[in-house]
Amino acid sequence: MHKHWRMVSIYSASHFVIDFACAFLMFRSISQSPDWYICVLIYNFCAFAMQMPLGIIADKLNRNSIFAGVGCILVAAAYGLTSLPLAATIVVGLGNGMFHIGGGVDVLNISEKKSSALGVYVSPGAFGIYFGTILGRGSSQTALPIIVALLAAAAFVFAVRRSEGATYADNATFSLQAAPWVFIAAVCMFLVVCLRSFVGLAVSFPWKSAGYWGLALVCASAFGKIIGGFLSDGIGPVRAAAYSLGLAAALLFIIPQIPVVGVAAILLFNMSMPITLWATAKLFPGAKGFSFGLLTFALFLGFVPVHLGIAAPLWLFAPAAAVSLALIICGLTRNPSNVECRRISN
Repeated sequence: MHKHWRMVSIYSASHFVIDFACAFLMFRSISQSPDWYICVLIYNFCAFAMQMPLGIIADKLNRNSIFAGVGCILVAAAYGLTSLPLAATIVVGLGNGMFHIGGGVDVLNISEKKSSALGVYVSPGAFGIYFGTILGRGSSQTALPIIVALLAAAAFVFAVRRSEGATYADNATFSLQAAPWVFIAAVCMFLVVCLRSFVGLAVSFPWKSAGYWGLALVCASAFGKIIGGFLSDGIGPVRAAAYSLGLAAALLFIIPQIPVVGVAAILLFNMSMPITLWATAKLFPGAKGFSFGLLTFALFLGFVPVHLGIAAPLWLFAPAAAVSLALIICGLTRNPSNVECRRISN
């Protein structure tokens, strides 16, 4: 098992590097383009919406680490295309998507019945985006250390699969065939992620820009995903979702104006992330890359209305958490043979 966690650690560190590099490039170079608005939309489409077709390709190729490593190389290559903003945007977005899919499928393959590894893998992205954005808007001129870090990440990712040998399961034979209840459950998880994406981007706390509260929210988002994965493994996904989202809804409904309460609620709200990812991958065991991409496509759909200028009031957070809880429980309990979910939901 320690070998598995070594692989998860390498992918998680590389995840930070990838998201940092993408944010830095977008805000350092692409933001100067007169096409910045459309570039942001194209980047998010390539990085998130395209993960669904990329996931199907990764499922069929069964070369997850190569897929992830090539993603790192593409992001590095995008730094040489800054004179062509649209081209750089497409390349960096596709590189981001390829890395997430390749690493995500590998982590899903070793997760088996657990979701803790998923929480660890996805969490560093929040820090990467945060610090990459800050430094990208700053005065640093050199991107060479970032390119070196990306190439080093690619080398580690290429090496980790070879070092692991055949100690964990490879991709299953690709298949999307499933019973009707599977698609109902998948729709529930898809809607949860759409809602979480939109609300997380559209709602802004009035105290977010004061002091270090912005960083505190980033920490809450990252650590919430980690805690959610381990809590789900410890008490079951239904109970973990019920406790985290139920308490988040209560806190956000009662006193969202208090910074500490708001940070705690964001931590609780993000605990559902590894649960939705684990549950969706379980629905399609022969298409884990597609499952991962399906939920990132939901992230993109949640981003689009915000990009178009649609905001949301603070009070929307509480009902969003409550609706998310109902959808997750519905999705988790759709499987008529899932005794564990039925048992822990009683």
